[in-house]
Amino acid sequence: MSVQDLPHLNAALNTLAAMLIFMGWVFIKNDQKTAHRNAMILAVLVSAAFLTSYLIFHYHVGSVKYTGSGLVKYVYYTVLLTHVVLAAAVPVLVIITVYRAARKQFDKHKRIARWTLPIWMYVSVTGVVVYLMLRSVNAYG
Repeated sequence: MSVQDLPHLNAALNTLAAMLIFMGWVFIKNDQKTAHRNAMILAVLVSAAFLTSYLIFHYHVGSVKYTGSGLVKYVYYTVLLTHVVLAAAVPVLVIITVYRAARKQFDKHKRIARWTLPIWMYVSVTGVVVYLMLRSVNAYG
């Protein structure tokens, strides 16, 4: 595996994270607390692996320019902007949410998880959308 393969790995990790986040939400809605905990722990681990891979890729490659044009270019930059702004908040939100669960502060955990989960899901899904949009203009092989 080379550095050039990392965007593909990152998209797969983001997809898996989104699936685990969704499963965690379904599990807690069905009062399956152990399954919820396990899915969310896996989502944290997968997201940490993604972040590590993402940072390694951008350390070696720098930023990747979107070369599309027209309306799609504006859509791309809108998605990218919202993705980047919210992605900056995800690690902090996840750490606080996990901390409160680990401390068995479930009322506080639930209050922040109502924000963490949709933001984390949005960031995971839009990460894949950004990847696909870049791939569509041959930024990734």
